[in-house]
Amino acid sequence: MSAPAVLSPSQQRTLDALRRSGDPVVFDPAFVAELTGEVSDALDHFAERLGDDADLWVSKHAIQTVLDCEARFLAADDFEWSPANAAGTVAHKAIELLIWWRGEPVPADLVDEAIARLIDEERGIGQWLGGLSSADEADLRGQGATRVTQFMEHFPPLTARFRPVTEARIRFPVDGPIILGGKVDLAFGTNHENESRKVIVDLKTGRTSPQHRQDLGFYALVETLRCGVPPRKVATFYLDAAEAQAEDVTEAFLRSAARRTLDGIHNMVDLELEKRPATRRPGASCRWCPLSADCSEGSAHLAALADT
Repeated sequence: MSAPAVLSPSQQRTLDALRRSGDPVVFDPAFVAELTGEVSDALDHFAERLGDDADLWVSKHAIQTVLDCEARFLAADDFEWSPANAAGTVAHKAIELLIWWRGEPVPADLVDEAIARLIDEERGIGQWLGGLSSADEADLRGQGATRVTQFMEHFPPLTARFRPVTEARIRFPVDGPIILGGKVDLAFGTNHENESRKVIVDLKTGRTSPQHRQDLGFYALVETLRCGVPPRKVATFYLDAAEAQAEDVTEAFLRSAARRTLDGIHNMVDLELEKRPATRRPGASCRWCPLSADCSEGSAHLAALADT
């Protein structure tokens, strides 16, 4: 990744964090084959435990939830769209349009076009967007435009030669009772033979969290399993702070991600299929957990936080 003629200081910082320094990154094919074999064997074992009539979709969110608090993992999904949580989806769509936009892009125009295209899908968020009140639409447009503006101001421009891809779906294996899958906010670079050139970026607002690094580990693992070549780097780009926290992908990083993913799947099978009683683990997610009102462990944890 090389710089265009002129970058702002924040764009230059981001570029410096994401670009390759030193020799080309090439992973030992024997390591990749070993890791793929270990994960595939474990998935086969879990599939036997699932039986013939069950399947399991494994996402970064599912892994994070089941390892954080098993009771929350088993709770009914009470998700509802709001301007606050929809702004990220709209902004990601607008950033996708930005990369391929002809002429001078205007954040508000990109957001409006993103909303229109999502409504045209007539499912999921599209249905919700189609019924917005004027006030909620204005709120959403404002939040979305803010995020797009932050991205344009602080992320170096991605031209076609970087092979940028947004909202890319990844999965492994192609079929089976257990699928590891997700959707990558942004990736750029194309691997050349065994040389790792791809960079995976997650876009976030708000504070940093160890969960963000773990999410990137899951993406890097799935990318390695599906392509046979790991990405060279993963990064979380914090829009509010204009900062990219990047990490080189290593064998140790991928092995850690594999262990965490397989531990999560083991717990999912235990809980959903074999009906093991769930363990409650208080933590940061207690603040927005729907079980908190009736959870003594969570209530005690929140009370302790309030006293500090």
